[in-house]
Amino acid sequence: MTTLADPVPGGRPGEVERAVALAAELAGRGVHGIVLAYVDTAGVGRVKTVPVGKLAATVAWGAGMSPVFDTFLANDAIATTDTLGSPDGDLRLYPDLDRLTVLAAQPGWAWAPVDRITQDGDPHPGCARTFLRHLVTRAGEDHRLEFRAGIEVEWVVARADAGGSEGGGGGGGGGGVDRVSGRDGDASGFRPVATGPAYSADRQIELSDFAAELLAACAAQGLDVDQFHPEYAAGQFELSVAPLDPVAAADRSVLVRQTVRAVARRHGLRVSFAPAVRGTGVGNGGHLHLSAWRDGANLHTGGARRHGMTATAESFTAGLLTHLPALTAVTAPSPASYLRLRPSQWAGVFTAWGLETREAGLRVIRGTAGQRGQAANVEVKPVDLAANPYLALGCALAAGLDGIGSGAALPLETTGDPAALDPAEAKARGVRRLPVSLPEAVTAFRADPILRDALGPVLTDAVIAVREGESAAVEGLDDERVAAAYRWKY
Repeated sequence: MTTLADPVPGGRPGEVERAVALAAELAGRGVHGIVLAYVDTAGVGRVKTVPVGKLAATVAWGAGMSPVFDTFLANDAIATTDTLGSPDGDLRLYPDLDRLTVLAAQPGWAWAPVDRITQDGDPHPGCARTFLRHLVTRAGEDHRLEFRAGIEVEWVVARADAGGSEGGGGGGGGGGVDRVSGRDGDASGFRPVATGPAYSADRQIELSDFAAELLAACAAQGLDVDQFHPEYAAGQFELSVAPLDPVAAADRSVLVRQTVRAVARRHGLRVSFAPAVRGTGVGNGGHLHLSAWRDGANLHTGGARRHGMTATAESFTAGLLTHLPALTAVTAPSPASYLRLRPSQWAGVFTAWGLETREAGLRVIRGTAGQRGQAANVEVKPVDLAANPYLALGCALAAGLDGIGSGAALPLETTGDPAALDPAEAKARGVRRLPVSLPEAVTAFRADPILRDALGPVLTDAVIAVREGESAAVEGLDDERVAAAYRWKY
């Protein structure tokens, strides 16, 4: 379970006592430090750490962190809004003890996601995890709905010294936007470790020891892995985990990536979750899987609508489709995202939906006969792992809930590749190309009041400022240099 109540100064009832007991248990298991993890607006994982003996104090009073990180860019430059991006102010990081995990691949460490509150004890309006938590709670109160979610994790593997030195930016700079240097590698600098064909046994054998230790680490951490396999691109792998409530699913996505990185380092490897590691070819996705539930029943199966959907599930899916262009500003938030979002590469770059149609922006999944009550869901395709998972899931849920509220219906279904439709048929089906650049996605986001209202003014301004900052940082760079600039940021 995920703790759904907001943190409070001094700790919720019984929480400090629980933390004292947990700290003693962790110390007995050789844990020395706790990683306090959150994800910024640019999708970069940020942390503070505390000694295990300070866990109870941190649960009671939090750990300090500047709100400036809400407008950090991937290169550590700082954008600004009316309320964010200055050196002023402080926040408190409060760990969720229900999600605290001993890290199998980082001996001596445990990990916990955090919510952020102000010095006065109020929820920080820029906290993405709090945003998602509140939205899930409201969906239950207003619609009697629960959700299950999963995030696919794809990455490519190189040697630990691949790409040269870390490139840069103005981590300590003022409010300006520093240009991405691209020093993480040149146009031909990326060399994958695994050379076997896509989905091949050769590739699995090449990284067999790494893969076995990764699966063992996931099992030790309680990460329920459904599948692990070589993927399409050179040196690429994918790991899929079982669905959870949306907040836990976002937490798990962050923890999976922490685990993959740690295991890779132990094997002299380096991994990239960036949307594109090269200027051409298939990139790394982070597809979202969502299902709506009421009274213990999956609403995506057993209904009278197309492919077994109930009316609620169809309206939820239609809401996602309506808001998909604006969603890309959150689900595909990097200039490198648009190197991946290209037609006929299974990236889902059209406002189209279909049953098991991997080229459509939304893929309706019925599941195998006999398991549909658990497996039926809708997959959101134009998503990558530069996305903050809490923002991505929260905005997707807001879009779907808008569809439910309006009783939206899905248009005609698309089969095959939408890129092959003639213009008249595409228009009849409502099929159009999703944004082809980050600035175009921001324009769609600005024009979408549902997503902006769901996020609130502080998070909305942060999303726009950071996306515009990222766009300015790569202005004039060709595709290879854009890919190189973000290759090791994610």
